[in-house]
Parts: sequence; structure tokens; C-alpha cells
Amino acid sequence: MIALFKRWFGRASPTLAEASARDAPAIAKLHGQSFQRGWSDGEVEALLRDRTVLGHRALAGGRLAGFIMSRIAAGEAEILSIAVGHAYQGRGLARQMLDLHLRRLAGLGVEAVFLEVGEDNEPAKKLYARAGFQEVARRANYYPAPGGKHRAALVFRRNLV
Repeated sequence: MIALFKRWFGRASPTLAEASARDAPAIAKLHGQSFQRGWSDGEVEALLRDRTVLGHRALAGGRLAGFIMSRIAAGEAEILSIAVGHAYQGRGLARQMLDLHLRRLAGLGVEAVFLEVGEDNEPAKKLYARAGFQEVARRANYYPAPGGKHRAALVFRRNLV
């Protein structure tokens, strides 16, 4: 019973900050746990060293609880990935990271943000809709799905100005 209370109430509140290359191994691990095709440590490190990429991470008790990364080009940004560890899902952490990230992108002069999400990813679609994103396109058969099938990617956009 005590272990259950510690799990529920003993977690530190995550702190949000800009991600750096030293966060690459933890981000790669969480990405691999969250998506069918995870990124390697090297891929994440290369992204975080790229001056056109902005990343934020959430730490709780010294451990990675979540991250978000975008690539910026010509006044626009594309959210490359966002993930929250299982222990922190359903607590509003994705929304906190997204809000911080969008504020920082706006501060860098980004006027519009795009992202893609699987058509069957209801939690992500709700997150983006609540954050003011609107569906602007659909890419049929974009993401591989179990059994050799594919599912569509929905393209969302949000203006920041």
C-alpha cells in the first residue's frame, strides 16, 4: 500500500527546460518506447546540435519525463516529436511542454507551426485541438501499422501571430 501511495504522490513535479545534446540518450530511449520506429542516440544528438532544431525536456526527480522537438525554417516550424513517459501521461505534462515550446517558437519569430499525427492517435489529436491547432491536410497510408497495413497522417497547423 505504501508503494502505491509513493507512486501516486511521491513523484516530483516535472521541471521544463531547453534540451541539449547531453539529453540525447534519455530522449532516444523515451522516443523508442513511444513510437514504432524510435530514434537512435546519434539521431537525437544530431538533431539537438542542429541550430534549426529547438528541443525542450521535462525532468522529474532527475529522470526524463517528456520531451518535444521542432525544426525551424523560413518563419515556420514543424514539431518533429513529442512524448511523455507512461508514469506522467494524463497529467497535463504534454500540454505544459507544448505551451512552453510554442511560446519559445513565437519568441524566435516563428509565424506558423505544423505537425503530423496518426489518424488513430486520439490523445494527440485532442491535445493539438485544445492548443489551437487545426487539421489542414491528410496523407493517406503514411504510417506503417501492424499486419502490413498503413494508416493516414493528419497534418495540423497553428498560427502563432
